[in-house]
Amino acid sequence: MKKTVSLKENHLFRRAYQKGKSAADGRLALYVRQKGGQGNRLGLTVSTKLGCAVVRNRTRRRLREIYRLHEGELNGGMDVVIVARVKAAHSRYQQLERSFLALADKVGLRRREAGR
Repeated sequence: MKKTVSLKENHLFRRAYQKGKSAADGRLALYVRQKGGQGNRLGLTVSTKLGCAVVRNRTRRRLREIYRLHEGELNGGMDVVIVARVKAAHSRYQQLERSFLALADKVGLRRREAGR
């Protein structure tokens, strides 16, 4: 099983925010930037506004799992940053998944045949 490579450095997050494509809804904001190469790198941002550590970690785990399950449908060579909004902490898994897929379609992250 392939492990998702994560974004850890602040300048990579800032580059995705400033120079990448973005889409947002009430639950999530998604930033995507072309980086070249084969695989994608995933960065998650979950603010303390969401709640205590338990709530933030649960939200992070859900988003990581949604990304992992749909990673095969996504275009390669991208930096992907998912920003959880306050509404994400109280959303069901299916709502988060729908939100992620809709935003991925909007920014062109999903392949054409996988998205429709």
